[in-house]
Amino acid sequence: MDELNEINNNLSTKAVYDYNLVRQAISGNQKAYAELLNRYRESVYYMMVKMCNNKDDAEDLTIEAFGRAFKKLEQYSPDYAFSTWLFKIASNNAIDFIRKKKQAMLFSLDNKTNVHDSDSENHSANLKANSLDPEEHYIRKQKIDTVRLIVDKMKPKYKEMVELFYFQEMSHEEISKKLDLPIGTIKAQLFRARDLLFAALKEKGTNL
Repeated sequence: MDELNEINNNLSTKAVYDYNLVRQAISGNQKAYAELLNRYRESVYYMMVKMCNNKDDAEDLTIEAFGRAFKKLEQYSPDYAFSTWLFKIASNNAIDFIRKKKQAMLFSLDNKTNVHDSDSENHSANLKANSLDPEEHYIRKQKIDTVRLIVDKMKPKYKEMVELFYFQEMSHEEISKKLDLPIGTIKAQLFRARDLLFAALKEKGTNL
C-alpha cells in the first residue's frame, strides 16, 4: 500500500492509470495490452512520421515499438510515466532504423558507381535479400512440419496469426478483414506471435 501511495504521489492520474494497465497486462490481461496500444498508437505514429518522414515506415516502426515495449513490459519502472518509457523505446528504435537505412543507401550508391550496368540487377537483388528481417527470413526457411509442431502448442490467438500469415500467406489487410480486427492490432499480435515462434525455433537449434 505504501508503494502504491508513493507511485500515486510521483505520477499524474493518467500515468497511474497506465501503470495499472501495465500490471494487468503483465498478469495476462490481453485487453490491457490493447488499451495501452490504443491510448498511444497515434502519438507514437506521428512521432515516427516526424522522425523518418515516411508513412509506411512510420506505421511499421510504430507497431515494432509496441512489440518491443510489450516484450520488455516487466522491466518498466513506475519511477516515470509509461508514455515516457514507450516514447524512448520508439525513438531509439527509429534512430537505429534511420541509421541502417542511410547506411544501406550509401552502400547501394557506392556500389552502383563501381559495378557495370550488367551487374546492377544482381546487386540490387542481393541488397534486397540482405535487408530482409532476419527473424522473418529464418522462420520462412524452416521445414513446415517442424514449425507446425511448435505452432500447435501456441495460444489459439497466436496460432491463428501464424497460420494465416505464414502458412496461408495472407497479407495484414486480408487477415484484418477475415478476423474483423484493426490492422494495427493484427500487426501487434503478429509481432508477438512471430517473436514467440522465433524464440522456440532458435531454442531447438540444430534439431531443425
